[in-house]
Amino acid sequence: MTNWLPDLEHGKGPLYLRLAERIETDIAEGILAPGTKLPPQRNLAFDIGVTIGTVGRAYNLIRERGLVSGEVGRGTYVTDRKEPVLDQPVPRTEAFGGTRGPTAEPGKIRLDSTAAIEVGQSEAMARLLAGIARQFPTEISSYSRTLPAAWQEAGSRWLSAAGWVPEPSSIVPTLGAHSAILAVIAAVTVPGDRIAFEELTYCSAARSVNLMGRRSIIMQTQEGSLTPDDFERHCAQQHPKLVFLMPSLHNPTAATMPEDHRRAIVEIARRYNVWIIEDEIYGSLTRHEHVKLAELAPERTFHIGGLSKSVAAGVRGGWVACPPHLSARVLTAHKMVTGGLPFLMTELGAQLVNTGEADAVSAKVRAEVTAREAIARSMFTGMDFASQPCSPFLWMKLPDPWLSGTFKSAARNEGVLIDDEDEFKPGRSEKVFHRVRLGITVPATREELSQGLSVLRRLMETDNASYDSYS
Repeated sequence: MTNWLPDLEHGKGPLYLRLAERIETDIAEGILAPGTKLPPQRNLAFDIGVTIGTVGRAYNLIRERGLVSGEVGRGTYVTDRKEPVLDQPVPRTEAFGGTRGPTAEPGKIRLDSTAAIEVGQSEAMARLLAGIARQFPTEISSYSRTLPAAWQEAGSRWLSAAGWVPEPSSIVPTLGAHSAILAVIAAVTVPGDRIAFEELTYCSAARSVNLMGRRSIIMQTQEGSLTPDDFERHCAQQHPKLVFLMPSLHNPTAATMPEDHRRAIVEIARRYNVWIIEDEIYGSLTRHEHVKLAELAPERTFHIGGLSKSVAAGVRGGWVACPPHLSARVLTAHKMVTGGLPFLMTELGAQLVNTGEADAVSAKVRAEVTAREAIARSMFTGMDFASQPCSPFLWMKLPDPWLSGTFKSAARNEGVLIDDEDEFKPGRSEKVFHRVRLGITVPATREELSQGLSVLRRLMETDNASYDSYS
């Protein structure tokens, strides 16, 4: 065992993080060689004058980084981290990107996305872009170093719902909802913190959390939505710093959280001092009919929305309404995470909203989504699925003996791309839902959509024996 003692006089941040970083530095510099046994947590805590919990958090963090290994009763040892051999194959991207490939296959009917339907919005976008180029010739060719009031006003207007209107000063414009999520996480958590996700969710957020050194914890749901009892149990046992929720038109279950559950979850978050991310990217499709968590708990809720599902995904327009004292911090974190806002696209998103063009486009998108959802509902009459008239996807229960991954592979082989249930699991889970998500917005026409849905219906009615090899 080494007699190593860390120097924690220098550095910033919590003690456990400074301790973890000191261990990592000393390993990198060879002070702690491979095979070295670190001091027992209780001994080190006494020697450096901290609690055993502080040492435990630091050891857990460096274990997650792959720097040490060990087990109870045996001790914690520095691992032998070999430099990678250059001619080794590149690791598969699925470890980072879920069950989808990094790019969509050409020639397939895409039912694996929920981007806004093309309803002619490009005409309005072209007109506005031409005006922006004339009005801001210098700004569009340089870095964005200011925060125009019109950008915050657009966010306030777009996120407003059911009588709730966020203060423009609390708004941070972002490169879409995903970058807003990452900015919030970077702003209010540190590596090693736990972030709670529902057992099915928007998993790009969960995977990004893991890449950022945070830890995901998975909460059980009922009827596709988090229950207050399970949330409180996880708060009491695992102490998450933040919870990520999609309370309206949840992805992928299409569930909407009841109002009494929203109010209970807010009170639990207050008791346990948990931040809340309220992802309302589908909120504009539901017409914002439900009370918002941000209205119930403005002091701890980050309310996120954008244009990708109801106006135009390519604009990358998004906004987050922050607790008032944290908007500047989130703005800085967003710049650090993304490199900053491009003036051209951010101005375009703001003008789409402020001129009313976004509302007009969104109304057309909602109408087309409703028509397509009716087509899908009719196509799968008699089958078990979850949806809403305004939902851009169906959460389809597969008939026996289909498995989710096998069905996805069979559909791909028949020319249709869909998402299996594993795409939405934020971590390893033994729970099986036997479901797939079917997006209905990307096919260029209703006829193409019907063609893809017909393929899936035929597969569901087929004995899957000939497809077993695809799983």
